[in-house]
Amino acid sequence: MAAPEPDPAPAPGTGSTPGSTAHTPGSAPDPAPGPEPLTVPSMPAGPDFVLRPWEMSDLPLVREASLDPYIPLITTIPAPYSEAAAEAFVRGQWERAATGAGYPFAIVRSRDRRPVGAIGLWLRELPEGRASLGYWLTGPARGQGVARAALRTVTGWALRDLGVPRLQLYIEPWNTASARIAEDIGFRREGLLRGWQQVGDERRDMAVYALLNSDGPVDGRAVTAD
Repeated sequence: MAAPEPDPAPAPGTGSTPGSTAHTPGSAPDPAPGPEPLTVPSMPAGPDFVLRPWEMSDLPLVREASLDPYIPLITTIPAPYSEAAAEAFVRGQWERAATGAGYPFAIVRSRDRRPVGAIGLWLRELPEGRASLGYWLTGPARGQGVARAALRTVTGWALRDLGVPRLQLYIEPWNTASARIAEDIGFRREGLLRGWQQVGDERRDMAVYALLNSDGPVDGRAVTAD
């Protein structure tokens, strides 16, 4: 699992364009426009999985994730579980899109529509030309290519369709499986960030992996759209 951003602050939407506004001398300046709301799309992630917006029907996924020993430490998944807290978590995902903070997706198995995890593209630093990714999977879904399919899909979409210049992943050094997936897709390890993130009761180191829009094709397709 790649550590998601903890509660990212609202960020400008991808469609906002900075500019200057003329004002009448002596008048108060117009308030700065707020972040644009984002529409989370649905998209296939390979032949076996679909990425879609969160739904209230995903409460069983929240329950399953809340029982995992690691997921609640690096996400806002509620632990212990309660239905009210789970509903608030789903509304929080909707709020992230509504405030322009990012695109939160549920990862759903195609054959039975069962949600098995989550992946997010977070835009807090998009004004500086970079965005970050994070994902998690419930235990039964691990080791089946789910993370690779979801990460490859969102990475290609962010670079090609959204034109994000730089994508970043933060992975704990012990998590060799996630590191291998990131490197297979084209991310490069750039260094170790000491004490980068609070995980449970301690500060943890994170290895940072990055992929630039100019690095080349993702999954055999051109990164930059024609």
